[in-house]
Amino acid sequence: MPPNDQTPTPAVPAWWVYTGVGQPRDELNLARELPEPPSWRRFDGRPVQSPPPPESADTNRRLGSAGRALFRADQHEVDVTNAALLLRRPLLVTGAPGTGKSSLAYRVARELRLGRVLSWAITSHSTLRSGLYGYDAIGRVQATAARDPATGIGNFVRLGPLGTALLAYELPRVLLIDELDKSDIDLPNDLLHVFEDGEFEVPELVRLRDRDREVSVFTDDPHQVATIVEGRVRCRAFPFIVITSNGEREFPPAFLRRCLRVEIAPLREEQLAAIVAAHFGSSGDHGELVRSFLDRSRDARLAADQLLNAVHLTSSGAFSADESWSRLRDALWQELTAGA
Repeated sequence: MPPNDQTPTPAVPAWWVYTGVGQPRDELNLARELPEPPSWRRFDGRPVQSPPPPESADTNRRLGSAGRALFRADQHEVDVTNAALLLRRPLLVTGAPGTGKSSLAYRVARELRLGRVLSWAITSHSTLRSGLYGYDAIGRVQATAARDPATGIGNFVRLGPLGTALLAYELPRVLLIDELDKSDIDLPNDLLHVFEDGEFEVPELVRLRDRDREVSVFTDDPHQVATIVEGRVRCRAFPFIVITSNGEREFPPAFLRRCLRVEIAPLREEQLAAIVAAHFGSSGDHGELVRSFLDRSRDARLAADQLLNAVHLTSSGAFSADESWSRLRDALWQELTAGA
């Protein structure tokens, strides 16, 4: 059942920065309360960037409206998440599809008010460079041939999600690297040096550094630009990186050594009820549907968004508890295949 006003609130350990609730903490001054990183995880990138854009509509789509009560995540999950924040290490999140692995990045960003989440959806064609930056060489040649005045190289460089996260922000950017197990076999190893060094070069800009020491380029944030000095990007606050995996492959030991790991457990009844309330408010009693979903989940692998689909249809008033609804519910709650 969903939490109520009489449910005692567990004590929050003093060392936690992220409490696991995923609601904005307006009283939090993260710059003051986030402890200094270990000496081996300190970076001094410049120039310092302006704060990132505020959270986007994508956060509401994933978490529901801000201000609606969410469940507190399991203590072990919150412990490991805080350890990753304090140690400035990537967090590798595993678990069955639909258990909220990617939502963890959005919960942290919302609660700590870290702004828009940068997201890198991995495919078999993803490369380290595609996460760091892209350079439109053909577009620049065409612009030059057309005598377009905007032919400066910065107009044809765009930082990717990882590259943007590594800019010199005062507070960590949140980066979601989603479903890394879908990548080419080399990508996890390719990420190692970036995770360790917190920096990378854009060779196209390095070659021009004697002529153009500072170049303004586009970032992965809409309508945002950043200045790169001498072709090098170096972070100031190492980003909070959430890497999700459905457990379809093993990662190299050297990669695992540089990450903290946590497995997300299947969602419980009170957690599912809280997710429903975050998206639909407190109106309506969806407890029976939640319990029916849990019963089905014991025999078939299902995801929380399949429950939300059913709640939306029943909340619309278009369906009632008749035979046709039972057939539709069975169609909505088909078992997930591997990697879904």
